Amino acid sequence: MKLLLIILTVIVTSFFYFPFEFTFLRGINTKLMLAGLGIPMMIFHIIKMDRTILSKEILIASVIALVFSMIGFYSVDTNNSSDYAYATYIMSMWVWLSAAYSVCTLMARIHGKLSVPLIINYLVAVCLLQCVLALVIDFVPAVKFFVDRYFTNGITDFLNKVERLYGIGATLDVAGVRFSAVLLMIAVLLSQDETIRHKPKTVALYILCFLLISAIGNMISRTTLLGMIGGMMYLFLTTDFFSPTIKYANLKLWGTICLTLVAVFFIGVYFYQTNVQLRELLRFGFEGFFNWVEKGEWRTDSTDRLNGTMWVWPEPNDTKTWLIGKATFSDWFAVGTDIGYCRFVFYSGLLGLFTFTVFFAYLSVALAYRFARFKHLFVLFFLLLLVNWLKVSTDIFIAYAPFLAMGSPYLYEQYYSESELLA
Repeated sequence: MKLLLIILTVIVTSFFYFPFEFTFLRGINTKLMLAGLGIPMMIFHIIKMDRTILSKEILIASVIALVFSMIGFYSVDTNNSSDYAYATYIMSMWVWLSAAYSVCTLMARIHGKLSVPLIINYLVAVCLLQCVLALVIDFVPAVKFFVDRYFTNGITDFLNKVERLYGIGATLDVAGVRFSAVLLMIAVLLSQDETIRHKPKTVALYILCFLLISAIGNMISRTTLLGMIGGMMYLFLTTDFFSPTIKYANLKLWGTICLTLVAVFFIGVYFYQTNVQLRELLRFGFEGFFNWVEKGEWRTDSTDRLNGTMWVWPEPNDTKTWLIGKATFSDWFAVGTDIGYCRFVFYSGLLGLFTFTVFFAYLSVALAYRFARFKHLFVLFFLLLLVNWLKVSTDIFIAYAPFLAMGSPYLYEQYYSESELLA
């Protein structure tokens, strides 16, 4: 029964981290369903504690999100626009937070505790599940037919037209940045959790998950490369890799990493040589590496577009747009760019971009103090955000949301356990 409940929780966590709609229930995705459960749970817990308070992190983050929304709303009103994409961000934040609260409450009830590693383990399982699903959908026509018929990503027809890999709710850059966040989580867990580094089998399992999510994730979205490179760089810098006096625990860690990497590499080479379909997927996912090896230059179609015509800014003398934007976001063709920094400037100006950046900077600092043992994780989230905006405007609040929800008074005081891991 415990195993079945854990499997159920993995599925529910996937509903949160990669939301989708059922084709027979249009307009209500799984994120909204979980949010509809989260608000009553939160109210019930507040009543149970006999305290009508939320954590200071949630309150301050909500105030900053409200200011950002007001700037967006002012831009919409001033520009006579109907694009409320980020003018209602305070509502979007609370929908994600409420959905995360449902997931965290379910984890707490099943395990009797909550911890940062526990949440990370579930998110790793979800990403691995989506990667496996993506391959099964692509290789098994009957599964693809079933998924396309009953689940919708909103752009399924487009994905099939351009022959892109997808899971259930896991598509394009949205999936890539969420995969990247989880890869950073794995790296921080391996670096900062001493109990894991003394268990070679556990380390090998995490590294295997890291490599599989990196490989298949890049086939789905090459944005996953940010998390892969960021995670490896973090491990290099924090585990004495370049030190002449490397600790024994770190030496065992790197030994396990190397052995796992070699095994996965040879398996990958075998499938690359024997399976044409998988070869094409690998060449797409790691196009930059293949061009570097075969042509001596690092380039992809995406980087060519970014370096060519994607950097679009308002006219230098257009002070109004620079300050409050044009309230144009949903239709990026209107401004001709998909780069995050440019799109936010065109939507709510430099005021909006600055406020939105402050929002994530505050979350990173506040959660780093709240969960000091894993403080590097939230710094890495913020760096991921800043680098990701050089390519697309994906919002990564979803990566912060479970930890923000866990820091709420009831869950934090009743269930928080820093030292224990999910068995």
